[in-house]
Amino acid sequence: MRINSEIRARDVRVISPEGEQLGVMSIRDAMQAAAERELDLVEVAPNARPPVCRIMDYGKYRYEQTKQKKEAKKRQKQVSVKEVRMTPKIDDHDFQVKTKNAERFLGDGNKVKVSVRFRGREVVHSNLARDMLLGMAEQVSQVGSIERQPLMEGRQMIMILAPKQE
Repeated sequence: MRINSEIRARDVRVISPEGEQLGVMSIRDAMQAAAERELDLVEVAPNARPPVCRIMDYGKYRYEQTKQKKEAKKRQKQVSVKEVRMTPKIDDHDFQVKTKNAERFLGDGNKVKVSVRFRGREVVHSNLARDMLLGMAEQVSQVGSIERQPLMEGRQMIMILAPKQE
């Protein structure tokens, strides 16, 4: 944004601090009107013909803008990806514990990356791991859904679960 002497147009449309239009005037007259009020002349619409300028306290305006950005950033939900790792030979109880963890992560609003790591010749039984991952997805279907289907990546099979939107 250009302010005061940085404005290059000859004529500008001026808006008062209260929001009423003062009309089209020369840049010199607009600067004088701003100086009389002890405020800045700020170009708010440089592409308009003639450019639109507003008389305001530029420091206060910048402060308000940064304050709004901080508020918007606070309201944004930061989604992180949590990981649950298993092997194809996992015991039933251990599987239930991993499923509960995934359910808790999804309930907190995080995505869950579920990976099954294969060692040695276990890769031959990748269909068992796929069934296990789909079974976990079915068990957590109340709080999450499959974002990415089970897929082999190197020596592990990965599935991504996302929390359900309200």
